Parts: sequence; structure tokens; C-alpha cells
Amino acid sequence: MSKDSLLESPTQEVRLRVPSNHLMQELVGEADVYLRTVEASFPDARIVARGNEFTITGESAEQAKTALEELLILIQEGQALDRDRVERIIDMVKADVPSPAGVLTEGVPVGRGKVVLPKTIGQRRYLDAIRDNTLVFSVGPAGTGKTYLAMAAAVEALRSGAVSRIILTRPAVEAGERLGFLPGDLAAKIDPYLRPLYDALYEMLGPDETARLIERGTIEIAPLAYMRGRTLNDACVILDEAQNTSPEQMKMFLTRLGFNSKMIITGDITQVDLPSGTGSGLRVARDVLGGIPGVAFVELSARDVVRHRIVAAIVEAYQRYEERS
Repeated sequence: MSKDSLLESPTQEVRLRVPSNHLMQELVGEADVYLRTVEASFPDARIVARGNEFTITGESAEQAKTALEELLILIQEGQALDRDRVERIIDMVKADVPSPAGVLTEGVPVGRGKVVLPKTIGQRRYLDAIRDNTLVFSVGPAGTGKTYLAMAAAVEALRSGAVSRIILTRPAVEAGERLGFLPGDLAAKIDPYLRPLYDALYEMLGPDETARLIERGTIEIAPLAYMRGRTLNDACVILDEAQNTSPEQMKMFLTRLGFNSKMIITGDITQVDLPSGTGSGLRVARDVLGGIPGVAFVELSARDVVRHRIVAAIVEAYQRYEERS
């Protein structure tokens, strides 16, 4: 035996049997599109499908098998596969995330048979933090689901009776444009700033139920300035776009927390629209409140962006530019 052959590592060969033809068809996808995605992601592995069994050989055989197993779990849990979901499972397998399928299957029920599911390990940690803590800060770039998942958790808490109301607030700071005087009553004036929250409510509850709950006061929408002097009991309170609060506003808001209440604060410290020289209350809070029991900070990144994949690339490109600058 030659010295070179002694140094060669033996080729791995593993097998995976799929329980039925139906599951096999869903797993490989139409025209084998999902199978080809797995093969392309593990170029050191060769996957051969015969009947209901895969034979996988090569240095990455175990990882490729794990990816297929996790995708099979998703299908068996009733989750339809798509290209994005397949790629996210593969990314988590490569990162050695435990039980990637579990990350994408443990969701938040929001009523009407709808369940909001996390799509990344960062989003999974975010939802777990909301469940386990009284005060949760979610900091990350656009498209990471900060606001949407906060709304889902609030709706779940309301539906389950854990709280009796939802309170939504956001600083009325214009994003680089002077919009001028807005006509109408208080709700009409604050509406443009809270549109992302409305959009999430409409999707989860429907426009009619959302309107009823707002009319009854079960869902309250108020400017941040109107929080002073209040104590917010038995409520899930969401502060969106928190990077646009001043340190004084953030302190005022946080000290409104009452009994049997939960606060979720979301923001992106790279998109501060405050006047030059004004510090961000979100950035200060992150520095001041770390380590307090019951307070959690969840940092989301470009890896957690769930919009078009080019959004993640845009976020990363701006991060590199800002670091150079």
C-alpha cells in the first residue's frame, strides 16, 4: 500500500430511508429542485436516490444526510418546503445548530388557525426571550422580523388571557423628510408612524377584528409622548423604532411598566433619525441595563433577514461601509 493511500481518509457512505413515496416526492421537490439544492450546498457529497432511499457518499455525507433528515422532519410536521426554507435549514446544519427543524416548527399561534413561525435561529432566540423575560430589547437591521414577531407574541398573550390589552407606541420622528402638519384627530396624526404595526395586526387578526379591538380599547395606539405619568398594568406594551427615542424618553417609557405586564422594545441603531448630536435611548439602554434579571437583549443580524435575500446583502454591505468609515 502506498504512503499516499494511507493518508487518504476513507470515503463516507451513509443511507437515509424515507417512509413513503409521498414524503419522498415532497423532499426532493418538483424536478428534484430541493435535492439539487442540497447537493450544490455540499459539493463533497454525492447523493443517489433509489426508490425511497438515499445513498450518500463523500466527505460531507453526514452533513448532507442531516440536512435531508431535518427537511423530512419539517414535511412530517406539516410544513411545506420552499427554496428559502431549504436553504435556511442547510445554513443551520452547516453552523451546527441543534435541531434546525425545531427552530422552524415551534411557532406562535395568533388565532384564525394561523401560526407565526420563526425562520432563523436568531428569531427563535427572540421568541424564547419574550416568553422568558419581562422586558425584551430586540436590536437588529431591517427585515429581521423584530416588529412582526413582537406583534405575534402580543396577540398570543392577548388571545390566551395572559394580558388584557396591547399597547403600541412609537416615537413620531420623520425619516429624513419634513412631512409638515398632519390633519385629523390624534389617531389620524399618529397613524403614518404606526403603519407597520397596523399591517402586522391586519395580517394576524384581520381588519375587522383589529378595528373592533381598537374601538373597545383592547388595543391602544398612542404617541410615546402620551406615556408620561401612566402605569401600564396587565398589558403587552410594544415600543417600535426605539432607536429614535432620546435617553430621557427611553427612561420615561421603561418606568411605565406595571404589574403583570411585558414590554418589547425594537429598533435598529444603524438607522437613527434623531437630530445630529442627540443620543439614541436604545443605545444607552443597551449599555445601562445589561445584566438585570428579567431584562433580555436579543441581537439580530443580516443572517436573520427574512425579506428578499438581496436585503441581507445590502445590510452587510452597509455594515462594511460604516466600519471602514
